[in-house]
Amino acid sequence: MSHKSINNFEKLRQEYPVFTFEKFDYNFINDKLTIIFHFNLNNKYNFYPQLTFHIKKSHFHYELCDELLQNAIFNIGMIELVSYWKAACSPEIHIKPFKLTKKQEDFWKKLYKNGLGEFFYTNKIRCNADALFKFSYGKNAHPTPKTRKINLSDSFLIPVGGGKDSIVGLEILKNYGKSNKTLVVNHRGATQNVLKTAELTDENKIEVQRTIYPLLLELNNQGFLNGHTPFSALLAFVCSLNAILYGIKNIALSNESSANESTIPGTKINHQYSKSFEFENDFRQYFCEFVSPSVNYFSLLRPLNELQIGALFSGYTKYHKVFRSCNAGSKSDIWCCNCSKCLFTFIILSPFLSSEDLLKIFGSNLFDNENLKGYFEQLTGFSKEKPFECVGTINEVNAALLYLVKKNNGKLPFLLDYYKNQILPNIDSRVNIESVLTEFDNEHFLDNNIENALKSIIENLHSRLI
Repeated sequence: MSHKSINNFEKLRQEYPVFTFEKFDYNFINDKLTIIFHFNLNNKYNFYPQLTFHIKKSHFHYELCDELLQNAIFNIGMIELVSYWKAACSPEIHIKPFKLTKKQEDFWKKLYKNGLGEFFYTNKIRCNADALFKFSYGKNAHPTPKTRKINLSDSFLIPVGGGKDSIVGLEILKNYGKSNKTLVVNHRGATQNVLKTAELTDENKIEVQRTIYPLLLELNNQGFLNGHTPFSALLAFVCSLNAILYGIKNIALSNESSANESTIPGTKINHQYSKSFEFENDFRQYFCEFVSPSVNYFSLLRPLNELQIGALFSGYTKYHKVFRSCNAGSKSDIWCCNCSKCLFTFIILSPFLSSEDLLKIFGSNLFDNENLKGYFEQLTGFSKEKPFECVGTINEVNAALLYLVKKNNGKLPFLLDYYKNQILPNIDSRVNIESVLTEFDNEHFLDNNIENALKSIIENLHSRLI
């Protein structure tokens, strides 16, 4: 850790020793559920982040009760506060609305530590997890409401982000009922276009708007700490509240087995920690024990890898023009073609789509882009760390590239030529695309029907290779 990073981290913790979760409020007005949290940094800075759910109260589940609603909202606040606490990493987090049990504290401490692994790494912060912070509570704080079992319909709530993974999940679940609903947090062009292409009615769509309180951005500009937070953990709690509101039992994520791989090899630092099986398992246990055992949160694509998802997505041609996985170009709804996410998506689709089809999607051949060499080395494991992005495993990337190099007898574009001459000699000769396409990870929470259906779907993926 640099002296500058040490000094700033320690200085901020000394200057702002207490971060307080003051309260939360919610109301139903004009077919909107609005939730406002109040966080406080050492009685100097107040934050009021907001979530707005565009839903009709008349559609709410008949068993909805205030205690269950308050419990679900409180837990959203517990994950939302991470974005604001990290500004100074206060050594004390004071919780006023409710008092956590030791088991609840352990869940949140683990989530904060691992979910902020990238944040600590990029800010060069090394701090013993036990010494990082402690929880304290208001004098009159009561335990969180008792877990409540409710009757829910056996339909699916499907979060959609506009990328290929959620599209594959959405298409697979079309065969499992017409009462499924999709959920989008902060609509952007890609999500709107994907839902339109899927021909979903407004009744099947749930929209949530999440607003970052502007003061946080001001503090970031003033030198307070900033970095990646576990958004998918927030999504888990937001989806669960919606499932309760609408009476939907199943929340079907589209996280794959590839998300389990660490970003920094040999460590637990993982950009995708809140998409990992470890978090999925922890969340299921926590929500069941402390909120409601009736909600079934799972990842539909957990047994699959990114290469298999790329193969499946290649067959959903109607989405090829509208999907977007690029974070850098998300506001403009474009592929920037200069980031690791664009390059990874290009690599993973290349074994299954022609050069012409790839050109229609991306607008250029990314293998010709010499500026992407650094990201290319990271994705292939030639560098010491992977990109801090939602990308597949090193093995999957190499399996795709090895296949492309072997089948191409002509002049190779820059990155493939570089791969053949500089990287390929260091790759395990046992890596091959056929074996990767037949993998099925047994760490999942699918029921037998969906598991068997998924196995059937991936049976002949090798036939999609071009």
